[in-house]
Amino acid sequence: MPQGQPSVVPQDGLTTRQRRNRPLLMVHTGEMKGKSTAAFGMALRGWNQGWNIGVFQFVKSAKWKVGEESAFKTLGQVHESTGQGGPVEWHKMGEGWSWSRKAGTEEDHAADALEGWREIQRRIAAEAHDLYVLDEFTYPMKWGWVDVDEVVDTLTSRPGHQYVVITGRNADQRLLDAADLVTEMTKVKHPMDAGQKGQKGIEW
Repeated sequence: MPQGQPSVVPQDGLTTRQRRNRPLLMVHTGEMKGKSTAAFGMALRGWNQGWNIGVFQFVKSAKWKVGEESAFKTLGQVHESTGQGGPVEWHKMGEGWSWSRKAGTEEDHAADALEGWREIQRRIAAEAHDLYVLDEFTYPMKWGWVDVDEVVDTLTSRPGHQYVVITGRNADQRLLDAADLVTEMTKVKHPMDAGQKGQKGIEW
C-alpha cells in the first residue's frame, strides 16, 4: 500500500506533524461522474475520525433524495445516540435551483446561492465544522452568482483546523491555483454514451 511519502520536503519551517495535519482546500472537477462521490468518501473517513461534517449542496434539486444524504443523516443519528463518529449536518442551499424546472427567476436563484455562501462564511468564521463539502459549488461561481475572488480569500484565510472540498465542473483557475489538492475526473467511457440512463445505487 502507498504510504503517502512526499517526493520533496518543502522548506516551510513546519514539522512533519504540523505539515501532515495542515487542513486542506480540495477541488474535484472535470466532466466525468464521481466528483461528489469522492468528496462524500472523504466525509465518511472524516466522520470515522470524529470530525464535525457539514455538507452544503448547491445545485442538485432540493427534492432529489441522494443516497449519501440518507446515509449521512443516519450516521449523524448514530453519533447522537452512541457517540460514535462525529456530528453531521446536510443542507440544500436555496431552493434546489438547478437541473429541475421550478418557479423563480435567475435573480431569485442567484440570491439564494449568495445567501447559502454567506451562511458558509459565517460558519467558517465560527469554526463550526471540521470538514465542509461544498457540493456543485463551482456552478454559482461560474454563473457569477458568487464572487470567485471572495471565495478564494475566505477559504485561504479560514481560521482554525477546517478542511474544505469543493465539487463541480469547470472550476475557476483562481480556485485551482489556491487549492492544495485538485483532482480532475476525465471521462474514458460512460454507459450514457450508449444510451443507458442512470441507475439506482450508481448515480443516486
